Amino acid sequence: MKAPLQLKKKLLASVIATTVVAIGAAPTTAWSQSAYATLRGKAPANAQVTAFNPATGTTRRTTASADGSYTLTGLQPGTYQVDAGPGTQQNVTLTVASTSTLNFAAATAEAPSTANATNLGSVTVSATTLQEVKTPEVGGTISLHQIDTIPQVSRNFLEFADTVPGMVFTRDANGNTSLRGGAQNTSSTNVYIDGVGQKSYVKEGGVSGQIGSQGNPFPQLAIGEYKVITSNYKAEYDQISSAAVTAQTKSGTNEFHGEVFGRYTNDSLRAKTPAEEDANKKTPSKEKEYGFAIGGPIIKDKMHFFATYEGKRFNTPITVVPDPQTVGFAQYLPAGVAAQLGPANLPFEENLYFGKIDWEPTDRDRFELSAQIRKENQTGGIGGTIANSAAYKTKNDDKRYVLRWQHSGEAYFNELLLTHEDAFNAPVANNIANGYIYTVPLPDSDPTIIATGAANPLATQNKGQKGPSIQDDLTFNDLQWNGDHVVKMGVKYKEITLNAADAADDNPQFYYDVTPNGVADIPYKAFFTKPVTGLGLSPTVTTKAKQFGVYVQDDWAVNDKLTLNLGVRWDYEKNPSYTGFVTPANVVAALYSQDPNAPAGQTYAQSLANGGVNVNDYISTGHNRKDFKGEFQPRLGFSYDINGDEQHVIHGGAGRAYDRNLFDYLQLETTKAALPQYTVYFRDPVSGQCHRGSGANNCYDWDPNFLNGLPNLQALLQSSNTGTEVDVMNNKLKAPYSDQFSIGMSNQLGDWHTDATLTRVLSHDGFAFTLGNRYPNGDFFQNQSQPWGNGVPGFGSLIIGNNAIETRSTQILLSANKPYDQESGWGATFAYTYTNAVQNRDINEHYSFDEATLAQYPFIDSNAAARHRLVATGVVDGPWGTTLSVKLTLATPTPGNTSACYGPYVFPTGSSCTPIAGTPQGSGRFLIGPKIFGYRDVDFQATKNFELGHGLTLYGRFDVLNVFNFRNYSDLIYRVGPNPYQLDTTYNPIGNITFVPRTFKFEVGMKF
Repeated sequence: MKAPLQLKKKLLASVIATTVVAIGAAPTTAWSQSAYATLRGKAPANAQVTAFNPATGTTRRTTASADGSYTLTGLQPGTYQVDAGPGTQQNVTLTVASTSTLNFAAATAEAPSTANATNLGSVTVSATTLQEVKTPEVGGTISLHQIDTIPQVSRNFLEFADTVPGMVFTRDANGNTSLRGGAQNTSSTNVYIDGVGQKSYVKEGGVSGQIGSQGNPFPQLAIGEYKVITSNYKAEYDQISSAAVTAQTKSGTNEFHGEVFGRYTNDSLRAKTPAEEDANKKTPSKEKEYGFAIGGPIIKDKMHFFATYEGKRFNTPITVVPDPQTVGFAQYLPAGVAAQLGPANLPFEENLYFGKIDWEPTDRDRFELSAQIRKENQTGGIGGTIANSAAYKTKNDDKRYVLRWQHSGEAYFNELLLTHEDAFNAPVANNIANGYIYTVPLPDSDPTIIATGAANPLATQNKGQKGPSIQDDLTFNDLQWNGDHVVKMGVKYKEITLNAADAADDNPQFYYDVTPNGVADIPYKAFFTKPVTGLGLSPTVTTKAKQFGVYVQDDWAVNDKLTLNLGVRWDYEKNPSYTGFVTPANVVAALYSQDPNAPAGQTYAQSLANGGVNVNDYISTGHNRKDFKGEFQPRLGFSYDINGDEQHVIHGGAGRAYDRNLFDYLQLETTKAALPQYTVYFRDPVSGQCHRGSGANNCYDWDPNFLNGLPNLQALLQSSNTGTEVDVMNNKLKAPYSDQFSIGMSNQLGDWHTDATLTRVLSHDGFAFTLGNRYPNGDFFQNQSQPWGNGVPGFGSLIIGNNAIETRSTQILLSANKPYDQESGWGATFAYTYTNAVQNRDINEHYSFDEATLAQYPFIDSNAAARHRLVATGVVDGPWGTTLSVKLTLATPTPGNTSACYGPYVFPTGSSCTPIAGTPQGSGRFLIGPKIFGYRDVDFQATKNFELGHGLTLYGRFDVLNVFNFRNYSDLIYRVGPNPYQLDTTYNPIGNITFVPRTFKFEVGMKF
């Protein structure tokens, strides 16, 4: 029975009062990220509104209020027969994570439109897809038809996200894929599958397991559709500061359906890479992708199942190429070393599994149990300056389990969610041996020609996250006060065990100078690890982090034109490894000891204080650190329907979104103290000096026996800490966040939906390490040199971690979409992005040693996004039962970030070098016009179906990727001019490329 109006008013007043208190006094937060749809509108007063999904038998009901307003929430995306009484039925398709409007007129016998006919097994429903237009969120939805038909290189379902303005999906030279939103790094994104975040808490990449991987986070066959939100999301989205992707998985229906496919390409089906053309040989490569999906009823209309598997077996071509600054020096390498330059390949294997059972015992309750498993084995580390001999192998596993209960009341909807995750990434060096690195002694640096032998000890790691969570979200969908309100609130508790081992005790690395005279007889330095014993420290850090959250949001339809979205949230995480860390006593003593480079009586701490570094900000007693509690995040948005007919809608919003500090950084205080990393230098037998005048503390005579085992090198140090890097964190670390603002207008023009939006995103408190060393007078530069020799007395350099990276971006986002429908037989999308972005540090770096502090870094053009980017797709039903599609991507060159040195000129910081951005000239034109583009790509896809009868369909498909074989170079060469800020930036024409050369992929499959 419907709740009394007075009771609902009191309830709404309580919710609003709670929200006001939360905004003004106490932080609150959000955790459940909805993938389900909401339907709201007007119906006859007090009418019962029913939504029925004929494919699954799902039925949901609510009762309209006295003024006719109604809301149905918790609906699985799909096609529904919705009515408000006899003769009012309308057939509509609801999309993922959307709020759509459906108004009922008086009873009518008119047939529904057949623009979108959805075949649901033996049931064919003609339905209209309802567009979500009254929202301040900036983004778009990717349909299943787009996933099935747009040309694709990876079968990573996130690849289609770049059809939304502001998004960039990248397949780099290693075949690794990544997704970036705006001008921020990949770690600031989050992907939610059926409302469950896939966030990586330890390593970069945003999605767990996605950093440095050719694999996919989830089987594409299991994805029904997904929504991309680039900014101004609602309060329910957590652990994010750039783009959110919320995906809905497929479910079984009342009919058995399945699909099987196989996809293949190899080196004979692709053009040569630039490096292969230069070497006049093609590296053998191949890609195999295959899988199946099946779903159906367990109990008709009540219980269904869905299961899928996808596999990959790749051998991806890659190029080993010298640092651009060393071009011309490779000729002086020994023949066996030089032979390791050029084409190589990267073996990769992945198995993805997903299964789900849903059960609806009543028309009020839905239970879901699902499991997803990802298993990968990959060879990595090859490419750039690293040769195949110095590679490592990575085991990348991710398992997640979800139990969900949804209950629909007359005026509320509740979702209880129990989850468990277990994700680990463990690279291990291929070889246990010495590493040999060949470098060129330039005036200001030692760039690498090639690294060979065995992988750096830092390549061997073991990092992961494991633990359960519980969350509950409650939505009130029948509240009236000066309009209609849908109020949602939620709470979550998550206990996650974080694990990190950052290096191995093996594979010392020896560095050799290469000049026109050849390779030096002895190395000039060595890098290695040496465990600390007797202090109770472990090279593996494990901690139980606890995450809490609460949120409340109100979607307030003030009238038929104005909708307000008001929300607030707060995130909080307890990390005992950070707060409970105790700075080793010998390090504290050394910080307060005599600075050997300073006058008598001046401690090292005083030298640092002269340079603005207070050691007390970084010394932890195990009790003086507190977890950050300031993640207060208001989320405010509006949409105004000018004529009240959803044809022209102005929308905008402002909000704050907090991400998190990665455990990969926080754990370094402990792991580097337990397994220190040392660099020692060797005296030149002619000059008697060590490389670049390295100090006496770590300058040694060379002994050939150092090459005969790591213990021989470690014996140099005996029990000394000399050369041990000291990593410390600020005692008041915060979490990175972004402030987001937008204003725009969407329009429905016939079959076309267009949108023009202006966004401004300011991100703050990104984490980075800087060099803490200072000269005795506090200087960071003297005679244009940094104080690398002025480390902690008895130790090595002081590396300090702070929140200080910032980005500032303004984007103009233009889109025009004509959704595919069977009646017209075609669809198209256009997404244009203009980006003006600056940053004070390369977004891919978290070590910043060019200046004393990040505050001294200038804001330079961001290397995250091109100034102009256009992505267009088109699909059409062709003759003879074919489906044809095309994708066009054009972008102007993306700036590169480097540090340029200008000889005798001294910048205000005291350095002759400065961080600077350089944008190369366009490498080509598109068909006609000037060479203005840095990235060009045209892909084509054709599919032919063969109906075999009895519901069986056999299909053949081929994709032609990079049809015109455009060279999308990724390696940059910087040439510094004689005067400050002169920098010539060009592409390396024999270096690596982004995406692929022209490639044919063939696929066959069967559906039933």
